[in-house]
Amino acid sequence: ERRKEFESNLQKAGLELETEDKKESEDGKIYFVKIHAPWEVLITYAEVLNIKVPIKENDIPSAVENPLDCLLAPLRLPEKVMHPEPDYFTAPFSKEKQELYLINDESTFFSPSMRNRIVNYILTRCPYGTEEGKKKFGIKRLLNNGTYSAAYPLHDCQYWKKANDPNCDNERYTLYMEWARFLRFYKEQPLDLIRKYYGEKIGIYFAWLGFYTEMLFLAAVVGLICFLYGLFTMDENMSSKEICDPAIGGEIIMCPLCDRECEYWRLNTTCESSEYSHLFDNVATLFFAIFMGIWVTLFLEFWKRRQARLKYEWDLVDFEEEQQQLQLRPEYEAKCTQKKKNPVTQEMEPYLPITSQAVRFCISGTTVLFWVSLIIASMIAVIVYRLAVYAAFASLMENTQSLQPISGLLTPQLATSVTASCLNFVIIMILNFLYERIAIWITDMEIPRTHMEYENRLTMKMFLFQFVNYYSSCFYVAFFKGKFVGYPGAYTYMFNRWRNEECDPAGCLIELTTQLTIVMAGKQIWGNIQEAVVPWICNWWGRRKARNNPENLYSRWEQDHDLQIFGALGLFYEYLEMVIQFGFITLFVASFPLAPLLALMNNILEIRVDSWKLTTQYRRPVAAKAHSIGVWQEILNGMAILSVVTNAFIVAFTSDMIPRLVYYYAYSENEDSPMSGYINNSLSVFQISDFPDRNKPKLNPENFVICRYRDYRYPPDHERRYLHTMQFWHILAAKLAFIIIMEHVVFIIKFFVAWMIPDVPADVKAKIKREKYLTQKILHEYELEKLKERLCQGDKRATEKEFIATEGRMELSRAM
Repeated sequence: ERRKEFESNLQKAGLELETEDKKESEDGKIYFVKIHAPWEVLITYAEVLNIKVPIKENDIPSAVENPLDCLLAPLRLPEKVMHPEPDYFTAPFSKEKQELYLINDESTFFSPSMRNRIVNYILTRCPYGTEEGKKKFGIKRLLNNGTYSAAYPLHDCQYWKKANDPNCDNERYTLYMEWARFLRFYKEQPLDLIRKYYGEKIGIYFAWLGFYTEMLFLAAVVGLICFLYGLFTMDENMSSKEICDPAIGGEIIMCPLCDRECEYWRLNTTCESSEYSHLFDNVATLFFAIFMGIWVTLFLEFWKRRQARLKYEWDLVDFEEEQQQLQLRPEYEAKCTQKKKNPVTQEMEPYLPITSQAVRFCISGTTVLFWVSLIIASMIAVIVYRLAVYAAFASLMENTQSLQPISGLLTPQLATSVTASCLNFVIIMILNFLYERIAIWITDMEIPRTHMEYENRLTMKMFLFQFVNYYSSCFYVAFFKGKFVGYPGAYTYMFNRWRNEECDPAGCLIELTTQLTIVMAGKQIWGNIQEAVVPWICNWWGRRKARNNPENLYSRWEQDHDLQIFGALGLFYEYLEMVIQFGFITLFVASFPLAPLLALMNNILEIRVDSWKLTTQYRRPVAAKAHSIGVWQEILNGMAILSVVTNAFIVAFTSDMIPRLVYYYAYSENEDSPMSGYINNSLSVFQISDFPDRNKPKLNPENFVICRYRDYRYPPDHERRYLHTMQFWHILAAKLAFIIIMEHVVFIIKFFVAWMIPDVPADVKAKIKREKYLTQKILHEYELEKLKERLCQGDKRATEKEFIATEGRMELSRAM
């Protein structure tokens, strides 16, 4: 009954329907209702939706040719693919003024995405009856209550071959051949064609992803140079030379790394790891941290300019979020029984009482807090794992002869860090899978009023959770590990049982690099498997029976029905994935200069994977308008500011740069080689007889009297034994001073760069003004001509005053 009334109302709205009997379908069970929007419906709703259409070809000369264009020619796509339509000045459509617009062919005047939007607009507002005294409407409700099983726009042809109809544009085929294949990874994206086929919302996502990838190229090159600097200066690093020297590092006996079970060990056993830590812990690290602080500002500012250009080119300058985004959600109308008068429309509409909102927000906030606490608890569990297995790894590597050849490279610290990072990654993915469902549930429970409100609330919840989930382990290694260890005889314990971890003698930075690499690379590999392999397997399995049927028995609409659903939150997950990656390459980039290179390689693949799955594995999404990347812009701005702080702290507290600089300028006694003696200076002395029974190793076969540990404390024969030396306080003061100076310098440069770069390019401003002027001029001239015709025909209603007023408006327009 619902279907019958709904389809009857669609026909009353002017749509043409054709029903395919279930006998005609491949499985003999499904009816397909095909919808066609004739010209009269399109022009009616084009006016309602304020759709802009061409009135005149753009007469502003294109930008001066770039001399580098010939070098970039291999990266270009054919002009017909890049710009499927000429550049026009546009104006909102009006049925009464059709002769104003450049209508060459009614069947192609409105682009596929426009037709798609118009039909969807009608479907979402078409009523289908009254139930329980309430007027019911919209395809979404009919999908939710099972009246229909699916509703989707059709692709225009097969993606691997052109349509038989010579009049078909074959845009899907063109997108597949020129955009969605990995072999085209070096080519630019056909953004205008993407917008024409999929709509502005998907177009702006790929524009942003492409621009982000282009900007990553610069960061990747500078990061690679910094990494190569570390590689070529490895042999000149005095710290690792001293650690590896048998006469220095071989003679320094280090205190045990765990209680009772671990033995005393020689410093030169960490020779290889200290050499590798120089790759990331060198003076280039500081330069790269400052560079990335400026790069992120350039990226965000230049994106604003790119976005402004797209807004003009895609007729989004005067765009306000369309009514579909601002209309009440069907779920909101269904669950809100109380009504009040809307002060704008003066109509009664449902609303949620303040008390109900407060209760729902309390439940929602508590749930989010609980899940964030669960992440922190899981991170503590991983820390406990690190502390518990460290002793096992230490004793295993010391006592197992087969591990001796790799013991120099695979230290107990590194073995613990790698296994803990892998365990942490598995926990992250499990919690992520569970929380996605919880976040959607609690957002539904809040009953947001509009679709935009729903998306923004879900975005903030998901991002908060993902932020804590993905970055908490990196924050622990960067800012907490090795900072609260105590000293031999007075170690700090977690839960009074597990002794806190120490950093490697070469510093904690190499462990942060390991953690970052495993989590970042693991997430990217898993994400691409989820995005590409899973939909392909699902589609292959779903079409296994129908694949052998000829096309006349396996129709276009059935083929599309068997594809995966992109969903309303499809783009949300794509943005979330990229923003989390953006956090990895900005928040912790001082520890891993190769992170932008990893992100660049992933994004080159990501663009092609996303385009391939949209073009070949998913039903065609409903076209939607968007003039920006929305709330993600604010999230990126927030992360850009936080990244300056985190990188300053990483350079100051996680790397060894500041202690080395303090030693170089204030404590070095060798003028010829200022850094010689640094390792001995950075290790304090402990008298083994002072060990309490809880910490004392079971064995001391070589009868060592003293051992060394990483800290700046007075020796046992000093009157202030085991208290911090003056050098410790000098280094701490230098670290704090460095953080303040670096933050201020980077922030000043950031704000100056942001102030210098205008958000809208000058030529775009000129084009916007030119288009407004021309639109007004053409419309006024049209009105003037109409008035003249009416005067000539003796129409008394066309008064002289009206004529003068129209001419006055034209003069005003010219003056403006």
